[in-house]
Formats: sequence, C-alpha cells, structure tokens
Amino acid sequence: MTSPATPAKTTTDLTLATQLERIGMRTVAGATDDLIARATSGRWSPATLLEEIARIELTDRGRRSLERRLRHSRVGRFKPMADFDWDWARKIDRTRLEQILALVFLREERNVVLMGPNGVGKTMIARNLVHAAIHAGYTALFRTAAELLDDLSCDSPELRKRKIAAYARPDLLAIDELGYLSYDDHAADLLYRVVNPRYDKRRPIVITTNLAFKDWTTVFPNATCIVTLVDRITHHCDILNIEGDSYRRRESDEESAARRGRKTHS
Repeated sequence: MTSPATPAKTTTDLTLATQLERIGMRTVAGATDDLIARATSGRWSPATLLEEIARIELTDRGRRSLERRLRHSRVGRFKPMADFDWDWARKIDRTRLEQILALVFLREERNVVLMGPNGVGKTMIARNLVHAAIHAGYTALFRTAAELLDDLSCDSPELRKRKIAAYARPDLLAIDELGYLSYDDHAADLLYRVVNPRYDKRRPIVITTNLAFKDWTTVFPNATCIVTLVDRITHHCDILNIEGDSYRRRESDEESAARRGRKTHS
C-alpha cells in the first residue's frame, strides 16, 4: 500500500510584514509585533484576532481616504463657522443657514446659492460646507469660477471632455466668486456643460455670487444659455441672501486701530 502524498511545504524568504504589505495590509504590517504580543497576552481567539486586524485596517483606510479627499478638494485653509459673527450681517436667515450647514441640502439633493456683497462670509461658508461634506463621507471639490473656467478652456476637446466629467462626478461641487470677473459666451457654455450633468444626476452645487441672477448677463455677455443655466441651478435650490458690510474691512479697521493704540502707548 502506498502512503498518502505529503503536501509540499512552501517556503519563502519574505517576512510576515512584507507579505502583509504586498497584499495591501500596510497598517497591520507595521504593527505585527504589537498585535501578536497583545493577542498572546490576551489569549485572543482566532475570531478576535481577525476582528482586530479588520478594525485596524478599516480605521486607517478611512483616515487615508479622508486625507485624500480633503487634499483633492483643494478646500484650503479657512475659518470655522464657530468664528462666524452672526450679529455682523444686517440680514441673514440663521435657521436656514444652520440647516444648510447640517448638510440637509446634500441629503435632499438641492443646490445652494449664497448671494451677497463682498466680504460677508460667503466663501467661508462654502469652504465649511465642502469640509463638512468630506468629513461626512462625501466627495467634494472647491473651485473659484475663474479656476474652473480656466481649467476647462483647453485646446484639446478630449481633455476638456474628461475635465467636465471630473467636475460632474463629485457628490458636491462648490463654485466660488461667480460674478467677480467677466467672461465671454464660450465660458458660459463651459459652465453649462458642468451644471447640466450635475442637474441630471441631482448632484448638488454650491455657488457664491455677488450678483442677482438678472445681472449674470453682465458676467457672460451675449451668452444664449444663461436663462437655461440659471433655470438648472435654481430648480432644486436654497437661495440665501446675506446683507451687510465687509468682515474683512472691519477686521482691517480693527487691526489699524490696534496698531495706532500700541503706538500711542509706546
């Protein structure tokens, strides 16, 4: 009678940490010694050990995903809403804005237009919305209107098509400072090509502007798509008007007064 064949033994020169790295478990790979020590001293069951491995990897992958989405969003540095002076604006619907900041508009798939003069906090709010959306697990981009339109004004139709698709893809797109510069009718067409697919897929847009919709023709003179563009933006939309003087001007005045005070007492 022949004896059953003995399974061939697989040997490798790779360490356990290296093997874990090769299969994408980089965090566990860097913590193998500590993990084994804790499992041994705690007399973990195999199931407990596997649960801890999964927890470590998922936690770190979540952290790296958050960092990647924040970096890609280009939201930059900004003041948190805790620093927002609600009493400075002459007119602001605080209840409505707090609902927007709670991301109700994202869950309801609605756009947000923040309208008001320069320096009343529109950009600050928009950046906070992008930041909050990313921390809530959404993908989001923050771009000024100038950055977005300059990016799309490339010579290659194929490259332009890919860029438009990239702007249509995130869960939230914030377009800042629409109305601060004038563009030609071609720029309006490019903006429409970003807005339209987002409208079809109900992916929200946040827009900050210092102009009423009726004045958008001054930004895009001779553009035939303006009426349709505004219609797409405002169909499912929360429009928030903020009235007041510039925060930046107030801060500048306060800094100047403080400097004068220091010189007086020196």
